[in-house]
Amino acid sequence: MGVRVKPAGLLSYIAGIPGVAREAGPAGPDAQQFERADMKTIGYAAHSADTPLVPYTFERRGLRADDVAIDILYCGVCHSDLHTARGDWAGTVYPNIPGHEIVGRVTAVGPDVSKFAVGDTVAVGCMVDSCQDCDRCHDDEEQYCRNGFTATYNSPDRITGDNTLGGYSKHVIVREAFVLRVPETLDVSRVAPLLCAGITTYSPLRTWNVGEGSRVGVVGMGGLGHMAIKLAVGLGAHVTVISRSPSKEADARELGADAFLISSDRAAMKAARNSFDLIVDTVPVKHDLNPYMPLLDVDGTLCLVGQVGPLEELVSVPLIMGRRRVAGSLIGGIAETQEVLDFCGRMNILPECEMIRMDEINTAFERMENADVRYRFVIDMSSLEMPAAA
Repeated sequence: MGVRVKPAGLLSYIAGIPGVAREAGPAGPDAQQFERADMKTIGYAAHSADTPLVPYTFERRGLRADDVAIDILYCGVCHSDLHTARGDWAGTVYPNIPGHEIVGRVTAVGPDVSKFAVGDTVAVGCMVDSCQDCDRCHDDEEQYCRNGFTATYNSPDRITGDNTLGGYSKHVIVREAFVLRVPETLDVSRVAPLLCAGITTYSPLRTWNVGEGSRVGVVGMGGLGHMAIKLAVGLGAHVTVISRSPSKEADARELGADAFLISSDRAAMKAARNSFDLIVDTVPVKHDLNPYMPLLDVDGTLCLVGQVGPLEELVSVPLIMGRRRVAGSLIGGIAETQEVLDFCGRMNILPECEMIRMDEINTAFERMENADVRYRFVIDMSSLEMPAAA
């Protein structure tokens, strides 16, 4: 049994967010009796909120009839990994192995698997299961499953109740319905962040029908923001980066942005009123939305994808006077995640990555806390070796 950290403060609300399963669901018809022996493997785990990640040997579940076994080649490093390992969010179960941006190669499949074969290059994102029975699942929005999706790590397996362990490891076993195909045109070493940062920013762009002629603003230019820029440009939008720092303009232009708006320049902000259809806000901390609301045109939307928690008090006048909206978006469903992979394959869109070894993860976490990364870390899993057999 893992040790569950007691939720504290406002962030304890996260444990009750619809869509995140906190208890094992009914096994249902998918809990076939076929199983191969458990797979021994190794990963890097946090054993408490205040200790570094260290090597950890464990066993993956036996292969079920609809399972795919994957050797992990690369795993992206997300801010969610840091928050979960450090116990910043509610309900971390230790030992905890983070990682939900997984790219690897199929090594075995269960007898009911039809979409994948040994040797295929595949990916796994933020979910590894859902009820598959509710209206949201039927509409390909498993991320909003009425019964809660099973997260790739720190979530109870729907059948056994065992805590899921993520991609900072050599191997993973995942239900076929939650495995994604990686386009052959993409550099496999840079695909991983598309499984979280990519789909997190692509989903609102698709929800609000961004295309040729759309006017999109992006607030924040980190791991999420740089993908929002690339994807919106790829969809044909006119993209403006909104930032307090003039020094980021060159980077914004290099990523494909058409314009750069300095949010501390009152005259420039006034001139930009009513000029956006959609603003994607990727800032991951508490901040003030009020300066951005007048920038939206009538019926415009500001969509939050970064901050999970409190915001500064919002003044309603710009919303009422322009029928403007504040919305939020999680990730996308499996079909939409495959869509963004295929889109990136066609458009050759990839995140900007810094490759690290597995044993550099604690340093990477420290650098992330200091915003010292451009723009995503990716772990080369060939750097993690299985221990010698006894």
